Amino acid sequence: MNKSLLLINLGTPDKPTYFSVFKYLRQFLMDGRVININPILRYILVNFIICPIRSFSSTKIYKEVWDSETGSPLLHNTQELTKKIKSKLPDYDVHFAMRYQSPSIEKALDNILSKNPDELIILPLFPHYAAATTGSVYEEVSRLLSKRWVVPKIKFINQFYDNEKFIDAWIDKASKFEIDSYDKVIFSYHGIPNSHVDNVYQDSACTDHNCETAITENNKFCYKATTYETTKILAERLNIPDDKYIVTYQSRLTNKWLSPFTDEVLESLPKDDKKNVLVFSPAFTADCLETIIEIGDEYKELFEESGGKNLDYVESLNYSDLWADAIIDIIK
Repeated sequence: MNKSLLLINLGTPDKPTYFSVFKYLRQFLMDGRVININPILRYILVNFIICPIRSFSSTKIYKEVWDSETGSPLLHNTQELTKKIKSKLPDYDVHFAMRYQSPSIEKALDNILSKNPDELIILPLFPHYAAATTGSVYEEVSRLLSKRWVVPKIKFINQFYDNEKFIDAWIDKASKFEIDSYDKVIFSYHGIPNSHVDNVYQDSACTDHNCETAITENNKFCYKATTYETTKILAERLNIPDDKYIVTYQSRLTNKWLSPFTDEVLESLPKDDKKNVLVFSPAFTADCLETIIEIGDEYKELFEESGGKNLDYVESLNYSDLWADAIIDIIK
């Protein structure tokens, strides 16, 4: 059987310039699954308030992480991961795309479908299902495929937060650190609005489902529940006592997002004499602005200004061999 695999990551500007960043942010934030408000209000908010202002600050940050040879770290890491998987899966036609900007999902699908595969596997590189990430990818892929006369067998993979080999890849990254030497271990996940997790449930809210304690039939697609489950698995494998770690959420736009907030937790820890911390970000499979700058620079500086002595960050999976092996296990 002729099989194709399409890896999809979030996206990145084409260049670290104001207009490229504006274009990227506009496409990202105009997605109704990202900002799920009235379309007219979203258009005004994104085009006339958020993007014109935020593009200035974001451009400066992108310039900090942009490599003169490899460009965007997210793009580079995804490219290298794709190459590695191609070498491990010679019988598969392997491609990658970005949900926003380049290379686009549309161009990737054009390339793949021109070879008339029997089966196409879609793998968004987000371990935990969220409507704004995996859900958005599904919507875009389905929209594009609906225009096709011939559609092969499609296999969508919606999450892999508890896949054993995925966990193994994180354990390997953690092996570089003496976990016992830290006062606190923080598992920091990208935040999403509270309304996004509430919308998972038909007649109730996330807070009614004990998402911090167990996965159930009701909460198995709840981002909060699955992030807590990943954390519990990692903590158990790393022998981290319950009182030594905490789940937090970063990159919020408003205070109506999942909490506790990573920055506020880091700011408070030195007051409890927790001055040596280690931060994981298991929702990010590739290093990007949120890990390199937000955690590695901004949160580190905030922690030290608050009285902390040391903040170490466990790098993302990027294109490690174990991560490539995990993907092969996930798709089969």
